[in-house]
Amino acid sequence: MKILVVDDSSIVRKIIREAADVLEMETIEAIDGIEGLEKIEEGYEDIELILLDWNMPRMNGIEFLKFIKKDEKYNGIPVMMVTTEGEKENIVQAIKAGAANYLIKPFSMEELQKRILECLGEGFL
Repeated sequence: MKILVVDDSSIVRKIIREAADVLEMETIEAIDGIEGLEKIEEGYEDIELILLDWNMPRMNGIEFLKFIKKDEKYNGIPVMMVTTEGEKENIVQAIKAGAANYLIKPFSMEELQKRILECLGEGFL
């Protein structure tokens, strides 16, 4: 099971990697939306979930989300926003754009793991 983590913060990527390790999941990391697109093109068949920050250079999270949800190759991959953007209108915008879940930073390891499992559905539990 592979998770694509798209976040410009190395600390956040490390926390997510540690949470995924506990769940016996592999992480693929990208520092922005452009690199995220490169990673997804390389192996989208193996990616079960994308964890996506909003605020990143070059291509932000909402642009990345809208781009992949328009592509039939990628639009079936669930996306969870993991971001400091906690305003209601941003959450609504992300959900309308196709986000399956939304986690506001800072978060606990337990909350992150719970949300990852929620996104993957009952079949994974």
